[in-house]
Amino acid sequence: MVNPAKSTVKRWNRPAVCTAFCVALLTAACTGPGPAPSPTQSATTAGRYPWHTGIVSTTFWVGEIFDPKAADGSQVMSTYDSQWMQSYGGCDGVVKNGCQTEARAQAKGYAPTSMTPKENPFYLDLPFDDINDPIAFAERASVIPWANDPGFAGNAQNRSFSYMKNQWVRIRMGNRECYGQIEDAGPGQYHDKDYVFGSNDARPANKNFNGAGMDVSPALNGCLGFSELDGESDKVDWQFVPRDQVPAGPWLNIVTVSQVK
Repeated sequence: MVNPAKSTVKRWNRPAVCTAFCVALLTAACTGPGPAPSPTQSATTAGRYPWHTGIVSTTFWVGEIFDPKAADGSQVMSTYDSQWMQSYGGCDGVVKNGCQTEARAQAKGYAPTSMTPKENPFYLDLPFDDINDPIAFAERASVIPWANDPGFAGNAQNRSFSYMKNQWVRIRMGNRECYGQIEDAGPGQYHDKDYVFGSNDARPANKNFNGAGMDVSPALNGCLGFSELDGESDKVDWQFVPRDQVPAGPWLNIVTVSQVK
């Protein structure tokens, strides 16, 4: 069920949703590419990425529209991709009275049942928008740990390049561990460097959605065994992880490599 509280918080610089555009995109779906390489950090850098524990996570999905009147009221676009739904291949769920989420099954690799994604269905957001938020953009080269690594260095002023988009995150809940790529920013905050990059397990600055510090996709919701399809009670532990330390799993069936659009 759509969480109406989400509409109370604005994301940065998102255009208003066009109803006709959304309807057209809801019908889009096509076969996605196989795994592809992405910028990586050396395995020796893993120690730079501390664990963040007991973090409330909500669920969001490509094509979700929870407030069509709000500039940030849909997931037809993301902070890094103005045509996210088109890039993804359509509604990441079921087209019924809009785009609704659905339960995901391990037997099907937690993939959506009604379409084949063109990008990784294991996606998430964290509250640091290094493209559109002016504070985050100004600080990104100094606070993001991998900003000076090969494949990333030299892009501090490049607004077509995000240090955050496509980065890998290890997520644990109970005895389950799954992996996903960052494809949006939020919830609620967009330059929360102390929480996102800090080493002292700081709490998220966001006070909305039960203080959530992460949104995860339906695939990650199912993989981690969340108690609800679209709730605010599940808590996870998470850690950035270099690409070369991501183990085999359904999260590698399709790897997103596109940059800012």
